[in-house]
Amino acid sequence: MTTSDESRISEDRREALRYALAIGSGAAIASSLVTPAHAQSAADNTLDRIRSTKVMRIAVLPGELPYFNKDLATGTWSGFSIEMANDIAKLLDVKLEYVESTYGNSILDLQANKIDLGFALNPTPQRALVVDFTNLVFPHPFGAMLKKGLEARTWADVNKPEVRIAVDVGSANEAVARRFAPNATIKSMKSRDEVMLEMASGRVDCVVNALVLGLTAIAKNPSLGTYKILASPSVTVASGCAVRREPDKRWRDFLSVWIDYNRGIGQMREWFVKGLALSGVKPEDVPVELSI
Repeated sequence: MTTSDESRISEDRREALRYALAIGSGAAIASSLVTPAHAQSAADNTLDRIRSTKVMRIAVLPGELPYFNKDLATGTWSGFSIEMANDIAKLLDVKLEYVESTYGNSILDLQANKIDLGFALNPTPQRALVVDFTNLVFPHPFGAMLKKGLEARTWADVNKPEVRIAVDVGSANEAVARRFAPNATIKSMKSRDEVMLEMASGRVDCVVNALVLGLTAIAKNPSLGTYKILASPSVTVASGCAVRREPDKRWRDFLSVWIDYNRGIGQMREWFVKGLALSGVKPEDVPVELSI
């Protein structure tokens, strides 16, 4: 082997080493090894942009406890979703930027690249056509607010003509009640406030709704009764996080691993209970059946 061959091989090895190091560390060497088109693609990736700008933009929803709560005096945000966001930001060593929104507009804000992450969103087939969802944060269970003296553990216990149920018309609560308690006497009201008035006045025996709605309503007015997650079957609506759809799935996959990890160690439930406490819900009032 000639001296020139040895020199060429040595240079090839050095180049291979530089390439390997670039892949492993994501350092600046990597950017020098890609074409301008690839560099632009990397800059457009959400995870890379967050780590580069040191800012993570999230949608915040005023008044949507236990997920979001804004202190009007200080402007400080708190709640279940804020606890999650703070932990992610700390892990990535970035700051949070709040963009006030709504549940529906969170999807539009993701598409418009106004935010990087939407919390407390139900993954529906329609939404899944335009954004990506992380792994499940928790299954949000349905049950019923029961007047004092009424005992119920399953849907069959309230699926009787003599049981009067109030629901808000056109809601998921009404859909669940009509599917799993079709034999009950169901009263569809125009709003949640009217539903609660029916319950408070004793004109109905129970209110079918999701756990968060039921627990917070009773925390505000304990005289309404008790809340029970009903079984046989277990009825839930998934609650997750949404991200912008992009070819590189590292942001979505990172969040999914983070969610699974924090559910596994019980951290998610702790944050959720802390968020519910902002509405006056006591930790002991959170049903043990809640899988979070």
